Amino acid sequence: MSPKALNIGDPFPNFEAQTNLGKIDFYDWMADSWAILFSHPADFTPVCTTELARVAQLIPEFQKRGIKPIALSCDTAESHNAWIEDIKSYGKLASFDYPIIADDKRELAVKLNMLDKDELNAAGIPLTCRAVFVIDDKKKLRLSILYPATTGRNFDEILRVVDSLKLTQTKSVATPADWQPGGQCMVLPTVQAADVPQLFPNGVETIQVPSGKSYLRITAQPQN
Repeated sequence: MSPKALNIGDPFPNFEAQTNLGKIDFYDWMADSWAILFSHPADFTPVCTTELARVAQLIPEFQKRGIKPIALSCDTAESHNAWIEDIKSYGKLASFDYPIIADDKRELAVKLNMLDKDELNAAGIPLTCRAVFVIDDKKKLRLSILYPATTGRNFDEILRVVDSLKLTQTKSVATPADWQPGGQCMVLPTVQAADVPQLFPNGVETIQVPSGKSYLRITAQPQN
């Protein structure tokens, strides 16, 4: 039977794994932080090298948001350590400061439903797709994106989504298409007109539409 795909809001399963930095218990490693787990088809591959270098460059941005990155690749921890030297060279990095899970038996790739059946290795085994899981401090899945093995991820977009998730979980807003931090937000339909002045002291603008319904309400991004 195929593994069940995780849905947003599901508890993210805990696991123990070997990494280039030693053995970890995922929940213990997360502690009270959020986490982003992102998978890779294999070590010493071109697109993966660019991605891991980019995440290493963005470590200060992840730290600012209280989110820990952790990678996964279907090779051994020893292979990861050798590969990291290439990643540091490519990214012009002085250090590499997050773990890479060793999933050489593909146990986690199967458990988390991360295999790309259209991309096979030389032995005809499906490669791990480029999965992205964002897990919050309550250990719930908040974001899931699956990229094919041939397409590199946009980590600036992933940071943007994290900013939206953290804003919208505490404020009565949603973020519109192409939103960037600091941009205007949409007032949730569940907010009653009588509550608007208290919740949005900077005001709310209602966009007129042919239906005559007053559901398109925009406001300045609420401050934390």
